[in-house]
Amino acid sequence: MKKGLSFLFLFVFLLGLLAACGPSRDASTDEGEENQNTTQSSEEQQADSEDETNADSSKPEKLVVWVNDEESQKQALQDIFAKYEEETGIQVEAVPMSMLDQVEALSLDGPAGRGPDIYFQPHDRIGDIVLRGLAEPIDLSDVEDQYVETAIHAVTYDGKTWGVPSVVETYGVFYNKDLIDKAPETVDELMSIAEEYTNTANDEYGFLMEAANFYFVYPFFKTYGGYVFKKEDGAYDVEDIGLANEGAVQGGELIQSWFTNGYIPVEINPDIMNGLFTDGKVAAVLTGPWALADYKKELGDRLGTAILPKIDGEVAQSFVGVKSWMLSPYSEHKKWAADLMKFMTNEENAKHYFEIAGEMPANNAALNSETLQNDELIKAFAEQVQYGEPMPSAPEMQQVWEPINNALSFIANGEPVETTLQEAVKLIKENIEASKQ
Repeated sequence: MKKGLSFLFLFVFLLGLLAACGPSRDASTDEGEENQNTTQSSEEQQADSEDETNADSSKPEKLVVWVNDEESQKQALQDIFAKYEEETGIQVEAVPMSMLDQVEALSLDGPAGRGPDIYFQPHDRIGDIVLRGLAEPIDLSDVEDQYVETAIHAVTYDGKTWGVPSVVETYGVFYNKDLIDKAPETVDELMSIAEEYTNTANDEYGFLMEAANFYFVYPFFKTYGGYVFKKEDGAYDVEDIGLANEGAVQGGELIQSWFTNGYIPVEINPDIMNGLFTDGKVAAVLTGPWALADYKKELGDRLGTAILPKIDGEVAQSFVGVKSWMLSPYSEHKKWAADLMKFMTNEENAKHYFEIAGEMPANNAALNSETLQNDELIKAFAEQVQYGEPMPSAPEMQQVWEPINNALSFIANGEPVETTLQEAVKLIKENIEASKQ
């Protein structure tokens, strides 16, 4: 055993001696090779980094877009996508899905690599979407002036732009020309029409609206001085809620009078209102252009439209909704996805979308184009947009709807206006606090 170990040590000693006798290597050469290897490694890392950066810029074979599951919208978009593929060679795969389901689906499919490059959302959900990390900001500096200013404000949150505006929508007045010569220009005229034409025994009404739906009655809060959240320098102060202040109470009392006087039935809903109006039993209704196709089909030339009536000399300020295309943070082709969104909403394509889907474009030139302005029925809604304001996009807005709509239902049934609104504001604040935990 000892003899074996002796031979092993002798072998190792001879190997070391041969190495020492070999040609010497210049230390600087070793360092140079080491530095060269280090430099190559750094260059490789830089190349890898550039590859990652350029991966987004390289033209993809396909972009995936989640589109709202509505037939006329899908038809209009397929036409636009076909043009984009012809111009760029990029295939656009349209996946129909209700826009109200897309955010939750993205939160599940995005991280797994099954999500879209682009999806479609109403702007009042943007704050919540951003907080959940489900959107990528968009640089619209090269095209911002192409969109309606209200629409740009709507998709701006926390100083960044989070969507490319596609559609603007608000509401106004439809009226039956067989019953009234022109739409009411003031709230006083509206009340006169309600008084003159309402005969509940025959299901006849001078004026109907969803008066227990805050979206529609907001003008009667806002114009008297109510507000949802105080807004200063483009930011919402969600601690300052103006839904029970003096102006809001005044608006609530006006709304309650419609029910008390029997002008609007407590059980009113869209189906009842639309049915009575198309049957020729209502002089005027307050709703949006989404009802236009059905109204026009039933009433034809008897149908007229107008902006909202004035309150104290000012056109009532409606809520404006903006539907926008949003960029998924999981997209691997963000540059091209942004290019497609701008293409979809340019003047030509915005007009085509309006002609097929019937939704008003957020593109300024398209909204004010001859196509829309020659449409006597739609142009009133395009005009009303300038008098409206975007629904708040702060995530806290999600805590407003249920309490205020419940309060309006209580007011419709005769509950004290001021107390009811105060309780609603208290609940909104509690809900906001709870949502932060």
